[in-house]
Amino acid sequence: MDLLEAIKSRRSMGLVKEEPVPEDVINQILEAGNWAPSHFRTEPWRFFVLRGEGRRPLGRILAEIAAESMDEPSSETSQKKLEKTLEKPFRAPLVITVAVQPTEDNPKVIDVEEYGAVYAAIQNMLLAAHGLGLAGIWRTGKPAYHPKMKDLFGLTDKGEILGFLYLGYPKREAPPGKRKELTNCVKWLTDEKDYENLSSR
Repeated sequence: MDLLEAIKSRRSMGLVKEEPVPEDVINQILEAGNWAPSHFRTEPWRFFVLRGEGRRPLGRILAEIAAESMDEPSSETSQKKLEKTLEKPFRAPLVITVAVQPTEDNPKVIDVEEYGAVYAAIQNMLLAAHGLGLAGIWRTGKPAYHPKMKDLFGLTDKGEILGFLYLGYPKREAPPGKRKELTNCVKWLTDEKDYENLSSR
């Protein structure tokens, strides 16, 4: 698949088959993430591959975190919601948890750039998965950044979960995508005077 075609045709799709993803395919996706750019070559990404019952602990932590915000976690309504939360990691046969572990060995390293490197790794992985015939969705939200999630995956205080990639073979064809015209987000600066009309609004 042509790279530009892959970029334009990739979609976030959560509706996937239960069919397992072969290990060699998973390794290609991980390899794509591992080749993302990073300042000072810190390679701050960490990948956790969840398959089978290896998805179960993630469901338990998601449920524990959800229960913390409930007024009555033991009520019938709350328990039904928590049961659904427990099963969330089983919506796809493969979940790759992606984390950033900023380096502490180099004082020149800026944490936000470490995050940027891992976001680039995630995009590489999503494109690789798409090129390999998989569908996927990048999930985050408040639970991803909860201390319990950090503990589950053995991250340090500086580490952070940046997403869960839910991947599998698609049940249907991806819909066409839409984007705003480039004129909405691009400014051509060919002369010093062009800066006078810039605005962040």
